[in-house]
Amino acid sequence: MDDKLQEIEHKFERLEADLGDPGVLSDPVRFRQTAKERSQLQPLVEAFRELKRVRAEVADYDAALNDADPEMRQMAKDELPALRGKAAELEEKLKILLLPKDPNDERDVILEVRAGAGGDEAGLFASEVLRMYLRYAERKGWRATVVDSSENAAGGIKDATVTVSGEGIYSSLKYESGVHRVQRVPATEAQGRIHTSTVTVSVMPEAEDVDVQINPADIQMDVMRSTGAGGQSVNTTDSAVRLTHKPSGVVVKCQQEKSQLKNRAMALKMLRTKLYELELEKQTQARDAARRSQVGTGDRSEKIRTYNFPQDRLTDHRIGLTRHNLQAVMDGDIDDVIVACRTYFQAEALRQQMQGGAQAAAT
Repeated sequence: MDDKLQEIEHKFERLEADLGDPGVLSDPVRFRQTAKERSQLQPLVEAFRELKRVRAEVADYDAALNDADPEMRQMAKDELPALRGKAAELEEKLKILLLPKDPNDERDVILEVRAGAGGDEAGLFASEVLRMYLRYAERKGWRATVVDSSENAAGGIKDATVTVSGEGIYSSLKYESGVHRVQRVPATEAQGRIHTSTVTVSVMPEAEDVDVQINPADIQMDVMRSTGAGGQSVNTTDSAVRLTHKPSGVVVKCQQEKSQLKNRAMALKMLRTKLYELELEKQTQARDAARRSQVGTGDRSEKIRTYNFPQDRLTDHRIGLTRHNLQAVMDGDIDDVIVACRTYFQAEALRQQMQGGAQAAAT
């Protein structure tokens, strides 16, 4: 591992030098690419340099164990356990940082929330889950925009689509895809019985123009009046746009903007993202199976996470995580849950990589 880290450190130093090169400075595209590559390597290089520093301290204290001064020997005995522990932590961190990167990790996302099983109560919880992610995005300084939503009769939502942009969005949110189950007493329940309902969440990396080429002849565009709670241009102008991709049957709708032109541009972005996701699924059977298992049909038994309000408890069933204070969770305080999921799946990827390496060595 150290040889690979040394190579990466040397590459990082070359990139730093390139950023001061007049030829690079005069070329905006090359400068951005160089700065981005350097930024991606920086956490790994900083961790490696810290590891080298800690290892040097360990070596110094190891030598001090044989020092003639008893105070120096005692100091070495006191300091070494913590330093060795820190070195071990840094080595594990570096193993994770060395894992192959998901090329979509730095992309913006399109997040969809849909009511699943449970009727009106599922729609009400879907609106709360949507708000949870909007509040989380606000806490992180991301830009989140609801581009389409449809309400149910009880005041909840049937489904909603949100674009989220910022730094490293997909790497944070990609493990949120799946069935989210709620257990609570609905406001409409006269007998005080606990109901179980579900919401499905889908997180897709936003596609770029170069990812998916769409033939304009394959798109059917319909315009209609936007719907909602009222306001200027709602129910008064044909500004909402629905696009149907005829070869795949994919349908998207956008009514966020007052301008039909802007809604069409946003709908095209959503359509491109959905087609990109379909293409990724075709290319990788394993990802296809994983996505189906994550999102499923919205059935209660397929949950990845449970929000139990009587017990004030959130449980992520994939990683065995339990936390309390659902009021804070529903207000967007979910960073610890998201980090725990990312850490768990990174560790799983590392374990699989090590198993693969061991099998290759054995053969």
